[in-house]
Amino acid sequence: MFRLDGEVALITGSSRGIGRAIAERMAEMGAKVVVSGRKAETCEEVAGIITAAGGEALAYPCHIGRKEMVQAMCADVKRHFGKIDHLVLNAATNPHMGLSHTITDEMFDKTFTTNLKSAYWFIQECVEDMAARGHGSMTFMASIAGITGNGAIGTYGITKGANAHLAKNMAIEWGPKGIRSNAIAPGLIKTDFAEALWNNPKIAESTIKATPLRRLGEVDDIAGIAVFLASKAAAFVNGQTIVADGGVTVADRLAGVH
Repeated sequence: MFRLDGEVALITGSSRGIGRAIAERMAEMGAKVVVSGRKAETCEEVAGIITAAGGEALAYPCHIGRKEMVQAMCADVKRHFGKIDHLVLNAATNPHMGLSHTITDEMFDKTFTTNLKSAYWFIQECVEDMAARGHGSMTFMASIAGITGNGAIGTYGITKGANAHLAKNMAIEWGPKGIRSNAIAPGLIKTDFAEALWNNPKIAESTIKATPLRRLGEVDDIAGIAVFLASKAAAFVNGQTIVADGGVTVADRLAGVH
């Protein structure tokens, strides 16, 4: 039920971190994967590793904050593989840390364009083809930062909350055409993207203590969910946000007190 043989998956931000893990695991399940990131050399490196392991991968560098590049990539991938069955919109940016009111207009626009507006561009390029085949899935990368408030990455959290809601809207709009749309909301995962958080001993220690599983997340903790959401195993899952945070958002804050 988890096999993806013959399916084509385009994963943004897949040259490293969570996206790379998703690409590798989807390839292991038989999918043809598109490895995308800003730098050609890192995309080619990951695609080479997947190919060497017996999978099929296309390296395609793309700046998803530029509409014309998103349009060109989707068109080229469809020419190369003939279709796109699964979108995993994982790439994101967070140029600002601190109180929300201190963000510059430039950083605000960059955050919203990369994390949210680009998702609309991918949908515009892919969803009608999926609908014509009556098959496809879209997975949006949300975050627990979009579920709970925080004083460090508030604007990023707003875009991630919007991604979770976008999954709901797409489920309503395109579910009748056989397209499933869902979101994944990771907690703190040990990636380069989140290094400023988990590599801070104070933040890491407090996060682990507040997490019922008593550890930080690993990239495969998220990759497995992405595989599930694209597969037949999730055939009746639509419009949902799966939270993968070790239980931190449901933790008992009074543990050890009562």
